[in-house]
Amino acid sequence: MAENTVTVTVAYGSTKHSITVTGLDGNEPILKDLSDALVQVTGVPMPAQKLIFKGKSLKEMEESLSSFGIKQGCKLMMIGKRNSPEEESELKKLKDIEKSVEQTAKKLEKVDGELTGLKNGFLAKDLQAEALGRLDQRVKVASEQFMKILEQVDSMVTQP
Repeated sequence: MAENTVTVTVAYGSTKHSITVTGLDGNEPILKDLSDALVQVTGVPMPAQKLIFKGKSLKEMEESLSSFGIKQGCKLMMIGKRNSPEEESELKKLKDIEKSVEQTAKKLEKVDGELTGLKNGFLAKDLQAEALGRLDQRVKVASEQFMKILEQVDSMVTQP
């Protein structure tokens, strides 16, 4: 059985990084695990990384490191470029927007669940009108939040 932890040396620019990669769920580490570790250490985003081992470019992210012949103590080279500070701030804005979209979507899922409960008659008839009014208000608030999110996305500047 192959080991599920490998330590390799990755040369990036003039620096060398010793990276220890552990596979998930007891499996062998895959190229994506190494790439994720390199994002943390170097700040180079995964799509901008080019990993080279024994003169070959490694591309299959779901392949195990051992399938490329990478063993304990092997040396790899990485070529890549970090994002500029402007790109980093825009990416942070995008991540914040993504979080707010997920939160608003969760609120709408709760509304959907409550509406399904109303539809199935889990609430007394005399209380249904009041509950529908509250649900209507929550849907309107969620709609307004989505509009604000769209305005935030619209205000972002991207480079071609």
